[in-house]
Amino acid sequence: MKNLFIEYPKCSTCKKAKKWLQENGIEFDDRHIIENNPSKEELKEWIKKSGKEIKKWFNTSGLKYKELNLKDKIATMTEEEKIEILSSDGMLVKRPIFISDKGILIGFKEDEWTEMLK
Repeated sequence: MKNLFIEYPKCSTCKKAKKWLQENGIEFDDRHIIENNPSKEELKEWIKKSGKEIKKWFNTSGLKYKELNLKDKIATMTEEEKIEILSSDGMLVKRPIFISDKGILIGFKEDEWTEMLK
């Protein structure tokens, strides 16, 4: 499996993560999260493999998240409903996402990335 880096190119955190990958010689395929939003099937698989709870996959600082008032709605949504809404709009998904044989990383915390990828 080739490494997959899912990003929103205008996102400063995504830019930092991409630069870090390049500086560390880690190869990857690049995917624009708006042009090619993760599907329900991909999200189900990745969430399971990541070991992180589904609410960690939401971009809670995004405008779309706030516009939809998801902070209040998430608690009562089923897992299926959460995946449905995540797959509906890339701006709702936390980014960047890095998928490799070693695991799945969401968001960019350099120490986590270093631990998994080096």
